[in-house]
Amino acid sequence: MASKKRNDTALLAARAGRYGECTPPPPLRRYFCRLWSHALHDGPPAMVAIVPDGYCDLLWIDGRLVVAGPDRTAAFPVLRPGATVVGARFAPGAAAAWLKTPLSALVGRLVPLADIGWKDAAEFEARLGDCRGPSAAMALFGRLLEEAIRDEDEPARDAAIIFAAADSGRPVSGPFGRLGMSERQLRRRCHHHFGYGVKTLERIRRFQRFLNLCRSSDTMPLAGIALEAGFTDQAHMTREVGEFSSLTPAVILGQLSISKRPG
Repeated sequence: MASKKRNDTALLAARAGRYGECTPPPPLRRYFCRLWSHALHDGPPAMVAIVPDGYCDLLWIDGRLVVAGPDRTAAFPVLRPGATVVGARFAPGAAAAWLKTPLSALVGRLVPLADIGWKDAAEFEARLGDCRGPSAAMALFGRLLEEAIRDEDEPARDAAIIFAAADSGRPVSGPFGRLGMSERQLRRRCHHHFGYGVKTLERIRRFQRFLNLCRSSDTMPLAGIALEAGFTDQAHMTREVGEFSSLTPAVILGQLSISKRPG
């Protein structure tokens, strides 16, 4: 569960270990947008902040396959030092069909795949448990997902359109109004595929634009980052970044940037 207080000692997940990702092989790309692994540092456990991004992930962690549902605010899971997590990030519109579960039922939850009733969970866990290391588990994870897609429904195309609009900063209601989708239909589809309403998805993707700017902008001050990301002003950015991460923009900028920047 996320803390509502600022906690400047928390580390963003990308700073708490070695994170790497890759594009899935062609058979998986309709259903998954990234395969990734995260090897945590050894040593004393750190408070790690997992921040919302609008996605749902399938994880292999501590010998189990689990679904990480979409988050509204930062989560602070207890992670074993030195552990490696292998994951597959669902493409927008793919998770609800794959899991046969609306994502509104999974918001803020980490749920064993077997508890959702996925028929191959126990078999896949046994096969992954025989792997001798993270790289072998990552390779097998991808192959198991390729086996699994033979029986899965096609991802919803409208969800990809919703996500792309939210990601770009354009009002999501624009393209759907032109397509004849009512506000109520849009809200229902958004809750089904992302776990929350359109406005929350738009805010989360704006927060992710802020994170990307922190990673890529060498000299831009925080006020400039706020406007470039789509916030009204720096105060607006500070409120929303705190809500989604429990951290201040300056702390996040310090964690993600390579060089010193004006604030």
